[in-house]
Amino acid sequence: MKTEYFTVTGMSCAACSAHVEKAVAKLEGVKSVQVNLLTKRMAVQYVPEQLTAEAIIQTVVKSGYGAFLFDQKSTQPAAAPDNQTADSEKTQFTASLIFLLPLMYVSMGKMIGLPLPAFLTGTENAVLFVLTQFLLALPVLILNRRFFTNGFTALIHGAPNMNSLIAVGSGAAVVYGIFALYRIGYGLGHGDLVVVQHYIKDLYFESSAMILTLISLGKFLEARAKKRTSEALTKLIQLRPPTAQVIRNGIEAEIPVEDIILGDTIVIRPGQTVPVDGTILDGSSSLDESAVTGESIPVEKTVGDTVISASHNLSGSFIFRADRVGSDTTLARIITLVEEAASTKAPVAKLADTISGYFVPIVMGISLIAFLGWLIAGAPFEFALSTAISVLVISCPCALGLATPTAIMAGTGRGAQFGILIRSAEGLELAHKISAVLLDKTGTITEGKPSLQHIEVFSETYTANDILWIAYSLEYLSEHPLAHAIITAAEQQKLSPIKIQGFTALHGKGIYGTAALHRYIENDLAGNLTVGAGNVKLCKELGVPVSDHIMTRLTESAENGASPLLITIGDECAGLITVADTIKDGSIRAIKDFREMGIHTVMLTGDNKNTAEAIQKMVGVDEYAAELLPQDKQTKLEHYRKLGFSPAFIGDGINDAPALTAADVGIAIGGGTDIAMESADIVLMNSSLETAVTAIQLSKAVMKTIKQNLFWALFYNSLCIPLAAGVFYTLFGLKLSPMFAAAAMSFSSVSVVTNALRLNRFRPKNGQMAHSRRHSEAVCTAALEAQSGQLQEKEATASQPCTTTCCSAAQTQTTALNAHLPGENHSTDTKGADKDTDMKENTSMEKTTVLTVEGMSCGHCSARVEKALNAIAGVSATVDLQAKTATVTHPDAVGADALTAAVTDAGYSVTAVQ
Repeated sequence: MKTEYFTVTGMSCAACSAHVEKAVAKLEGVKSVQVNLLTKRMAVQYVPEQLTAEAIIQTVVKSGYGAFLFDQKSTQPAAAPDNQTADSEKTQFTASLIFLLPLMYVSMGKMIGLPLPAFLTGTENAVLFVLTQFLLALPVLILNRRFFTNGFTALIHGAPNMNSLIAVGSGAAVVYGIFALYRIGYGLGHGDLVVVQHYIKDLYFESSAMILTLISLGKFLEARAKKRTSEALTKLIQLRPPTAQVIRNGIEAEIPVEDIILGDTIVIRPGQTVPVDGTILDGSSSLDESAVTGESIPVEKTVGDTVISASHNLSGSFIFRADRVGSDTTLARIITLVEEAASTKAPVAKLADTISGYFVPIVMGISLIAFLGWLIAGAPFEFALSTAISVLVISCPCALGLATPTAIMAGTGRGAQFGILIRSAEGLELAHKISAVLLDKTGTITEGKPSLQHIEVFSETYTANDILWIAYSLEYLSEHPLAHAIITAAEQQKLSPIKIQGFTALHGKGIYGTAALHRYIENDLAGNLTVGAGNVKLCKELGVPVSDHIMTRLTESAENGASPLLITIGDECAGLITVADTIKDGSIRAIKDFREMGIHTVMLTGDNKNTAEAIQKMVGVDEYAAELLPQDKQTKLEHYRKLGFSPAFIGDGINDAPALTAADVGIAIGGGTDIAMESADIVLMNSSLETAVTAIQLSKAVMKTIKQNLFWALFYNSLCIPLAAGVFYTLFGLKLSPMFAAAAMSFSSVSVVTNALRLNRFRPKNGQMAHSRRHSEAVCTAALEAQSGQLQEKEATASQPCTTTCCSAAQTQTTALNAHLPGENHSTDTKGADKDTDMKENTSMEKTTVLTVEGMSCGHCSARVEKALNAIAGVSATVDLQAKTATVTHPDAVGADALTAAVTDAGYSVTAVQ
């Protein structure tokens, strides 16, 4: 099976696209075909052994349209709106208007008391009067000849469309005008002035020209509006720089981005944009990835880190290796996904196409019936003809055909700005019906990276720093999954591992060895001691007693979802270290938003029941299922579907591929190039669960817009066709002239597209994302100005912290709940602080907490954070701007929530607490 994309030309309404679909679908070997009126794109899935692309193109041509293969290998996807189309429509309308204005003056000037030249007045000049109108109308007909060529071609092929209605309607008016010209000439030649007087009052040249000019105006406004619907996608395309600085053979040269090849070494300087995906070889910098990931906070990058195309380099210089180029880059893949989503059809769009396919022939039938009916009823020929033309013109199904694709294009483009990639229109439509969200725990609700949460000391001989030091020395030699968290915490304290002899790992129990602690730790005169890190089984193995108090603390740690690790020194259990996977910032807010939207939330995890239950209590999900395998998650999806839910699954897109595929809507949550784009219907370029909430809110907004468009398009036709046919004429004297019918038809199309454009102003209902973006823009501006030496008076304003408190409560709640893991890196020790030089020791009255603070960009920022924390009674804080941390010594009575609230009130955000 092969899928090929074609560009189809000549389509103007939903009936056109429906006819092309029907014609291609009849070909042997075609599995599916979808035609998008807005993008002029056709996707055909077919068996290559039975059919060729050339045969498909020929079928489209025979249907009265043009077609050619779309080049998907282009590094510049053809998603950008065609500016030439809008310019061409504008030129055509302007030229038509130039001839229409004098035509209207000649034809209607006398009616409103305007003077006419003498050679155009009087019965004796009737031929000149009519001929002048015909000559002024003729350029308008020529300028808009496409409506006639396309319309009559479609009519000949048995597939009448919007152009057919226009061609027949305006053509009939012109033919009648020419007929009137001959009748006037006959009357003057035979002295029959009654005939001349009759026909000189019933000319429709101005109607025909007005119809074509108004429709041309509608097409121009429509083309301009269509261009705006894909504005976000256009901006994405324009993000890629045209050139790049590449080092080849030791020489740096500027080359076009299209000429970059795999393995090229590329230089990036401050203010430049990353042209392709790659890996940093030398240097470091801060990159703004918001255009791709939707995350407004800059990301620090150094040697070994990956960089994404379209990222903007804020500061620093670096050299990186090109790993993905051309259409393989993240930016190109994003644009391709958005294009494909715009080219696919939602079920509701297929309904509109079906209606449009039958609509045009029915309208032509109604027009004929109205014409004959009025003639039979004894109405004048001119009245019957005017009625028939009005029905044809006002019934053009432009609005119906544009109702869905414009909304989908605007919605997918807007989603791309938030880092939301909608892979299919069907997924976008189904997302608004979601009634249950099943979430993977690790990497979705939590960070997916365990970190050290808590150190507790049970011995009077050792400090918290000693416990961490010994654990680090043992785990440094281990490959246990929790080792990384302990190693990271120790290295942050700049510790070096103690030499361990006789290192032994006991499966299911822990690790141990011997160390000459007296060389490292004061007041230890016992020489070599056995040290261990593990569970209760290891303590039994080493003959170390475990008290009831320690067992209670182990149980409490497990119930809080943490992994406890006992540290033994000699013959005593000296301390406890707990490691846990922390809750992501925003997960609690996101789940709360889901519940407020009426969506049932279920957490699925392979972890044990205790951990799952603890996470459930913290984040507030309705249900959880623990100890699951990947295939079990798929089974759970079917279970909730049978219960009557429409389930969505949110996961990291790798191990969760079966569940993502099986769900009604699969949402892959990840970061940068690591996302699994093939399994999900919606791909999130950042790792925030709040973006998933935004995706569903966007789906609801798009579907609301589509329904509004379809309602007004159908309501408009239902109301106006009877009016144009003269149904209300005998009762109320109401009749619609062809000119007003043309104006109304054009207005309906423009109003539908304009309604879809409102999606460009879509904002998520929770204010967190908008607040974060505003603050980040302010601090990034300050950083750039400082770098260029322009940060003087303006620095005080640009770096002024955001005072918005819309998310303070949510941040405080998140931090407080994370603290229950528990979230502070503290210890209890009765010896005093004199033995601990690397880590401040906590007593029952005092503890040390390290906050990771985002949003600080200069010395003013760090000073504000430090001032805000030190303003709390009993608190002593120091802020490290480079590390983005605040080290706080505070009483037990002052919790992490109070510290976080102080930072938040100062205009910054706390992303981690240790």
